[in-house]
Amino acid sequence: MQKKEFYKHILPHFQQPGQAYFVTWCLKDAVPVKAVAKYSEKLELLKHQIDFHRDRKFGTSCRKSRIQTANPQSRERRFLASEYQWLETAGSLKELKKEYYSLRQKHFKAFDKYLDVQQNAKIDLCKKQNLEIMMEALNFWQGKRLENEAFCIMSNHVHWVFQLFEKDDNDKPVYLQDIMHSVKRFSANRINKNEKRTGALWQKESFDTTIRNEKHMYNVIEYTLNNPVNAGLVNNREDWPGIGIRGFQPPV
Repeated sequence: MQKKEFYKHILPHFQQPGQAYFVTWCLKDAVPVKAVAKYSEKLELLKHQIDFHRDRKFGTSCRKSRIQTANPQSRERRFLASEYQWLETAGSLKELKKEYYSLRQKHFKAFDKYLDVQQNAKIDLCKKQNLEIMMEALNFWQGKRLENEAFCIMSNHVHWVFQLFEKDDNDKPVYLQDIMHSVKRFSANRINKNEKRTGALWQKESFDTTIRNEKHMYNVIEYTLNNPVNAGLVNNREDWPGIGIRGFQPPV
């Protein structure tokens, strides 16, 4: 099946072979699904507005056509129809993009802070056997489909920074969607067996951010490794058993 560079479940996801990513995901019972859905709707509205701004710039009429064909009760119809009312007061495309990424960053930090203080999860990823399973999963594709930069395994969520290869050993493109499916499936099966439980382990959605440059790479690696310190769990990040780093050097 051909992969798409943009796909979504509740949250929007962008993927491209050879790209570097910062990904965070959590246990199913770590955060309410409704909280993720509310954030997603705000992002989706901004994304529609950005697309509409582009369409208007190039003189296309695709939005009008989509409004006419969309289900009158659908969320997409509401978004598309609102864009025409919004357009007269809309800012520039650059401003919209800035607002979009600002909202992503703001919500992610709030989401991560929420995870750090939650103790409701029935599974502890930092338990010795579970930690070993997670490290095996995160290192499995190292040198085959990706290059690991850093990761941090917390009790109820995981941060992971890595660079995808453009192609694997069979000359097939490497996609984020496939990597995440593989890691989540392997770790869920093994941890469920270890905990003598069944059912979904992970929340279906992951928060993924495309890494833009070396400075951005350095910042997300520092954020990842310092998560246990910022959560007040240890004084030095080296004391946390669930971290790994390749040795990325700060940009000059």
